[in-house]
Amino acid sequence: MAIDLTALRAHFPSLDGGLAFFDGPGGTQTPRPVAEAIAATLTGPLSNRGTVSPSELNAERAVTEFRAAYADLLGVPAGGVVHGRSATQLTYDFSRHLAKDWRAGDEIVLSRLDHDCNVRPWVQAAERAGVTVRWIGIDAGTAELDLGSLERALSSRTRLVAVTAASNVLGTKPPVRRIADLAHEAGALVYVDGVHYAAHHLVDVPALGADLFVCSPYKFLGPHCGVLAGAPGLLQTLRPDKLLPSPDTVPERFEFGTLPYEILAGATAAVDFLAALDPGPGSTRRERLTHSLDALHEHEGVLRTRLEEGLRALGDAVTVHSVAADRTPTLLMTLEGRDAREAQVHLAERGVLAPAGSFYAYEPFAALKLQDPALRVGLAPYNTVEEADRFLDGLSSFVAGA
Repeated sequence: MAIDLTALRAHFPSLDGGLAFFDGPGGTQTPRPVAEAIAATLTGPLSNRGTVSPSELNAERAVTEFRAAYADLLGVPAGGVVHGRSATQLTYDFSRHLAKDWRAGDEIVLSRLDHDCNVRPWVQAAERAGVTVRWIGIDAGTAELDLGSLERALSSRTRLVAVTAASNVLGTKPPVRRIADLAHEAGALVYVDGVHYAAHHLVDVPALGADLFVCSPYKFLGPHCGVLAGAPGLLQTLRPDKLLPSPDTVPERFEFGTLPYEILAGATAAVDFLAALDPGPGSTRRERLTHSLDALHEHEGVLRTRLEEGLRALGDAVTVHSVAADRTPTLLMTLEGRDAREAQVHLAERGVLAPAGSFYAYEPFAALKLQDPALRVGLAPYNTVEEADRFLDGLSSFVAGA
C-alpha cells in the first residue's frame, strides 16, 4: 500500500515552480484532471437541466454524477447530498432552516474547539430565536474536548449539538460518535463540521452519528464549493425559504438558483482522483476510496512523524500546541519571542509556504490563550520528505536568527 508520489505530483502544474505547500488546511492545490473536467463541462454544450437536448443532458449528468460521487465519499444516499457555495454558506443556511422550529427556552451546544464556521451561524441564529447557547470546553493540557462539560451542558431542552470532526488548527479529532450518542440520548440533532476531517479520512456519516455533515472539496484537491450530507428522511422535514417555482424535492429544495454545473463536475473529478491514489483491488469507487485514503493516511503519518521529531529538536524555541492523542497531520506552533508572520516570510523566501494567523479558529485561540499569529503546517497528499526537511531547515535558521 503506497502512493506513487512522482506520478501523483505530475498532475499538479502548480508544483512545477518548486514551492512547498504546507497550507493544506486552508485549501489544496488542484490537479489537472479536476481543471479539465471543469473546462470540458463549461465549454459544453451546456444549458439548464433537462432531458431533451444534449446541453440539458450534460447539465443533468453533472448533477447526478456529483451526488453519486459524494454519496460514495461520505457514505450517504445520493439523495442526501446538497451542494453549496461553501461550508460557511451551508451552515448559515441550515442554521436558519433549523432555527425555524426553535423556541425561547430551547438550548444548543457548541464547541470551543471549532472553526467559526460552526460557531457564529449558530450563535446568531440562537440570538434571533431567544435560545440559550451552552459550550463544550477544551482541556488546555491535552487540546481535547472536555466531555464532562458536554454532559453538563446537555438537557431535555437541547435541540442541537454542533461539533467539529477535526480542528483546522490543532488537528484534534474529538470522539464524534460518543458526542453524537450523548446528544441523541438528549433528543438533539448533531451537526458536524467535517471540512478538515474529510481531507484526511474516508468519511462514514452514519458511523460518526452525524445527522448533518458538511465538508469542502477544495480542501481535498477539488474546486471551491461546499457539500452537506444528511439522511434524505431528515432533509424532508426541513422547510427552507425558497422561490415558489423552484423544486421542492430533496435535496434540490436547499440549492438556490441555477447550480454551477462546471464546479460540480470538478468536484466529482476530485473524488475520482482521490480514489485513484492507490485504488487496490476495489471494484466500487467506495472500495477504491477506502484503499487510497488508507494509503494517504500512512503517507501523511510518516511526514507528520518527521516534522514532529524535527520540531522537538528545536527545543524551547518552538512550542507545538497540537498534542491531542488522536489528530490529523496538522501542527500549530508558536515561537518563543518571535513573530510567526516573520517566520512565514522567512520560510517563503526559502520556497516554503507555511501560513501564520489564527485561521478563523477564534474559539480555540481564546480558550487556550494562544498567541495570534501562530504558525501552522498542514499536510496534503502531494507533500514529500524533502519538503518536510526544507521546512525544518528554514524554521531552524529562523529561530537561530540566521
